[in-house]
Amino acid sequence: MRISPVAGALALLLIAAVAPAASPATPNAPSANDAPGAPIEIGSRLELLIDDYLIESLSGGARLEMHHPVPQEIALVHDAPWEGSGTGYHSVFQDGDRYRMYYKAWQLKVEDGKMISNTHPLFTCYAESRDGIHWEKPNLGLVEFQGSKDNNIVLASGKHGNVQIDAGHIAMFKDENPDCPAESLYKAFVLSRGEKGLLAFHSPDGIHWEAMHDSPVITKGAFDSQNLAFWDPVREEYRAYVRFFDNGRRDILTATSKDFIEWTEPVPLAYPGAPADALYTNQIKPYYRAPHLLIGFPTRYTDRGWSPSMRKLPEPDHREQRAAAVQRYGTAVTEALLMTSRDGRTFHRWGDAFLRPGPQRPGTWNYGHQYIGWHVIETASPLPGAANELSLFATEGYWTGNRDELRRYTLRTDGFVSASAPLSGGELVTKPLKFSGKALHLNFSTSAAGSVQVEIQKADGTPIPGYTLADCDETFGDELARTVTWKEKPDLSELAGQSVRLRFLLKDADVFAFQFK
Repeated sequence: MRISPVAGALALLLIAAVAPAASPATPNAPSANDAPGAPIEIGSRLELLIDDYLIESLSGGARLEMHHPVPQEIALVHDAPWEGSGTGYHSVFQDGDRYRMYYKAWQLKVEDGKMISNTHPLFTCYAESRDGIHWEKPNLGLVEFQGSKDNNIVLASGKHGNVQIDAGHIAMFKDENPDCPAESLYKAFVLSRGEKGLLAFHSPDGIHWEAMHDSPVITKGAFDSQNLAFWDPVREEYRAYVRFFDNGRRDILTATSKDFIEWTEPVPLAYPGAPADALYTNQIKPYYRAPHLLIGFPTRYTDRGWSPSMRKLPEPDHREQRAAAVQRYGTAVTEALLMTSRDGRTFHRWGDAFLRPGPQRPGTWNYGHQYIGWHVIETASPLPGAANELSLFATEGYWTGNRDELRRYTLRTDGFVSASAPLSGGELVTKPLKFSGKALHLNFSTSAAGSVQVEIQKADGTPIPGYTLADCDETFGDELARTVTWKEKPDLSELAGQSVRLRFLLKDADVFAFQFK
């Protein structure tokens, strides 16, 4: 079946199922390697307190708290004649001393009660940056548009070698497989315009792309979204995440491969305890500092229908114009969620929004708003001497006028979720763990009056002499890797390899992550 840009856009706006919010305390599935009751082997890896997988109990005022990205400047304006108001599906990653960005370029508008989507073909465009903050669109000289190759287009829809492609539904990445040949250092999924499915593409330089195979490598799915894949360094396989319909509701499938060509049968993701939300993009990738954790930012689509509040949202006249074509074009709203997995298929998904539509202003609170790019990157803080932070990017101004924009947001490094407690105090106790290393390091933040203390216990909960709460020096401040000490001694060598529990006492404090090393 041929998938056209118009058909893809129409499919994106089917009726969404709406369900109540989920509790953030939903347990995540254990790894298949974890035996019931056995201590969790964490070695010296960084562990984010992003779910309750390592947590036995929370008491007092302690809780898991999701944190939200902070809006910064507009990073990129999509106003070139070959771009437009439907530009999106950004792939963003660091590549050595520069950052790369790929995205769909599309003009989308409504006139006289009809959607106009064929102003120009769908393109894949490219931008790059030296710091991940300031972005440029280089003139690549590859694809002709209106008689000139003076543009940043990487791929154009239509005939490409032996395949027909839709260059709007793309996801590019740098392959970190240590056995990857040089000619395939960069890979991508590109939507086929011939046989339904996803084509495997590769490139030696991230600029010149060719199909790896003449037929789609994944054919099960809906695909009218950003379907993606990556090398999973922990499981040593490629993993794909693609869109599909589950009894009329938008959802996500996953599949695996050893060579990027032959894939397993895609299967649906599981979200124990989460609402049956309609999900578009998934934005899943191993977190670069803790690759055993997969973190995703799926887009939640909600059709709120007409109401007094809907008519109070920005750009009401244009909203009415979109609704004249199809009501949902005017009454659908989107935002980004947060979900995590330790096995690639079972995800802990927060019901509350990770990136809300935010303050009402032109270009916000509409369909297509807050689609987060794939994935986070590390950038410098604007505060001199402060630690690096995470940057992520989200669209606004979608299908209004002749352009849309990409706004940068920032988040503390590892700062998606924290174990948090007020000044009155709270405690977190882990499940039994086995670690390797000599010292315990915390990514944490306290108030001037707050603190964190850690007690190390035997697996049965008995405090270990010398590492009790009374022995632990109060830790306060705000750092990404502070060493915890017990009577000014940090050395934990004698406990390495033993089954232990950690007991955190928090007072007006947040702990985002910990690591033994």
